[in-house]
Parts: sequence; C-alpha cells; structure tokens
Amino acid sequence: MAKRKKCILCNNKIDYVDYKNIDLLKNFINDKYKIQAKRITGTCSKHQRKISTAIKRARIMALIPFVPEV
Repeated sequence: MAKRKKCILCNNKIDYVDYKNIDLLKNFINDKYKIQAKRITGTCSKHQRKISTAIKRARIMALIPFVPEV
C-alpha cells in the first residue's frame, strides 16, 4: 500500500499562493505547461484551487507561457 502524499504548502505553512512566484508555480506544471492534478502533486483541495488560479493569472500576465516553445 502506497503512502499518501502530504501537501507541500500545508507543511511549509504557505497560506497565500502568489502568481508572481514563478519558481513555486513551476513545480505544479508539467513539461507541456498543463496544470498537474492534485493526485500527482499531493496538494490538498484548498491549495490546489489556489494554485490553479495563480497559474491562470500568471499566464494572463505573460509570466508563464500557455504552450511550450516549438
């Protein structure tokens, strides 16, 4: 039986996920710049929602590309 992943943000007591923190957000995006599921990253539901909105805001502000470069 596999151990359940613990939320990285809960362990580090990060309550607010900032869209300008690109280093943190890149941990939750795969190589095709898609948002990874919470079962893969191990985040809780509350933080997964905050991460997804932060990634979407960073994409709109052109901090993260929508698609990888060809």
